[in-house]
Amino acid sequence: MARSIKLDVITPSKRFYSGDTELVIVRTLLGDEGFMAGHSWACKLLDYGELWIKEAGERDFRVAAVSGGFVDVKDSIIIYTDAAEWSDEIDTERCMNMKEMAESWLCSEEEHDPNDVTKAKIALTKAIVRMNVAEGGRRRKRP
Repeated sequence: MARSIKLDVITPSKRFYSGDTELVIVRTLLGDEGFMAGHSWACKLLDYGELWIKEAGERDFRVAAVSGGFVDVKDSIIIYTDAAEWSDEIDTERCMNMKEMAESWLCSEEEHDPNDVTKAKIALTKAIVRMNVAEGGRRRKRP
C-alpha cells in the first residue's frame, strides 16, 4: 500500500475536504502539479482548475473544481481556495449559460473597460472548468 498524507481543503465558508490521500493534483499558475507523502515543502499559488484527489486505499480519483488560492505542502497538505465544488454539485445548465454570456459579451463590438474584460475572462474560465469537472474532468480515468 502506498504511503498517505493528510489533506485539508478549506474555503472561506467551510472545510470542503479532510482525509488521507495518496496523491493530490492541482492546477498551479505554472501548470498541473502533484503532491504525495514525502514531497519536499512547497507553497504554490493555484489557478482556476481541477483538483484531483486519490484517497488512501482507493483506486479512482475524486475530482472537484477549485477557484484559485494556494496549496501549502509540509507534513500535510492544506489547500486554501475561494470556492470548491464536487462534480455532482455542479449545475451544468447554469455553467453553459454563464459561458455563453461571457463569450457573447467578450465578442461584442463595443469598447469594454479592461477590468470588465478581466472579470468576463475569469467568469469564462470558471464556467469551462466547472463544466469539465461535471463531465468527469479533463483527465479521463484510465481502465
